[in-house]
Amino acid sequence: MRGICRTTKRNGEPCTAPATGSNGYCWAHDPANADKRRRMASRAGSSKGGGEIAELKRQLKELAADVLSGEVGRSEAAVVNQILNTRARLIELERKIREQEELAERLEALESVLKARSAR
Repeated sequence: MRGICRTTKRNGEPCTAPATGSNGYCWAHDPANADKRRRMASRAGSSKGGGEIAELKRQLKELAADVLSGEVGRSEAAVVNQILNTRARLIELERKIREQEELAERLEALESVLKARSAR
């Protein structure tokens, strides 16, 4: 019988997830899954969107100032604004793709836990 995970969580409480292997760990605490968990965490933390969005905001602010000062004409500003909007949409698309990949990996992990439960 596999039972419940034998790990104690960081807050001192016992993990209540079902153990998925003969070693007595759930998927999240099984040392065999350490590399996959690390990759998932790395992907989640490597979001470039925040820096790119800050850069887009800076560029838009400069563009607005240049238009107001007369340094850049309105037609040129409109073209630049369209390009910046395209970049913003691409950043959002990349974020959605990363999110879907992460959800797919999490779903896969949940499915393996369910398979282990049903095998009992």
